[in-house]
Amino acid sequence: MATVSLKKLTKRYGNMEIVHGIDLDVADREFIALVGPSGCGKSTMLRMIAGLEEISGGAIEIGERVVNDLPPRARNISMVFQSYALYPHMTVRENLGFSLKIAGVADDEKARRVAEASAILGLDALLERRPSQLSGGQRQRVAMGRAIVRDPEVFLFDEPLSNLDAKLRTQMRTEIKKLHAKVQSTVIYVTHDQVEAMTLADRIVIMRDGHIEQVGTPDEVFRRPATRFVAGFIGSPPMNLQEATVADGRIVFGGGQNLPLPDRFKPAVNAGDKVVLGLRPDDLYPAGHGLHSGDAADVHEIELPVTVTEPLGNETLVFVEFDGKEWVSRMLNPKPLKAGDRVPMSFDLSQMHLFSAETGKSLRS
Repeated sequence: MATVSLKKLTKRYGNMEIVHGIDLDVADREFIALVGPSGCGKSTMLRMIAGLEEISGGAIEIGERVVNDLPPRARNISMVFQSYALYPHMTVRENLGFSLKIAGVADDEKARRVAEASAILGLDALLERRPSQLSGGQRQRVAMGRAIVRDPEVFLFDEPLSNLDAKLRTQMRTEIKKLHAKVQSTVIYVTHDQVEAMTLADRIVIMRDGHIEQVGTPDEVFRRPATRFVAGFIGSPPMNLQEATVADGRIVFGGGQNLPLPDRFKPAVNAGDKVVLGLRPDDLYPAGHGLHSGDAADVHEIELPVTVTEPLGNETLVFVEFDGKEWVSRMLNPKPLKAGDRVPMSFDLSQMHLFSAETGKSLRS
């Protein structure tokens, strides 16, 4: 396997730059997920690594080789596409072995590699079928098998599960996780689905407008978001975010509501600073119905009106109005609530985040 290094990687179409000097190092056998909204540049980056898009500046290294000018077949990578890209007239066995046939691999070696990939992905009973006779999940396993047989240094996945329904996506996430454990490969995986990124990756690269906003483990980007964008992008439901002003040791909102300013933020802000307060739904809950992770002194209670509820079985999402904006909370061990009820809501300020309203960056003491 191999490392992958991107150094000041840039992509321009005419005068429009869409990837802006990206620096990123992927360790040998690491699983990296590139995640972000549509148009952020993640698929373009993957295609540049694969050699399917020319780079406009910078360098791509795979192992110890600079591959900027190498064609895709010379980079020793395999790519799994969203659309499967299987040959409809070929059987599964023929699809798996086609790239080896083109490369002139001997028949016995080709048969060995096809058998090995088929065993890893549980395709043995499907080898004589054609793609039209397979389910979406089976076709995606064949696409992954076709990548495995080439024994590449790096696997590239471009939103491979986006065509599957929710149940199949969950199953295929498990398959991909098992695959990585078995083949111990370097993987770069592009997705717009943060759940895929959080469950699969060793590290997540969160992108926005052709820039990297943050790189970190799933736990790091969830618990310590570096920017307001990351805070709002990672997490389901997303973090509650609201602009406010620092005044007299408190955080004051535009409609008059206020919360105490925790001591840990005081060295990082001054009176009059414009900030954005962030609190995850897990850390805002009807009193007595949450995961109390902080000291009692850190829990601030305000009675708020309920706007809507979403029962989910063992928990309920409760939407409340806070200073003129709708916030979402997670209620564990639910009790019946309805729109219009006024409920004491606990704000666990030990889990609060603050961001600069001007730069969007986290304010950490």
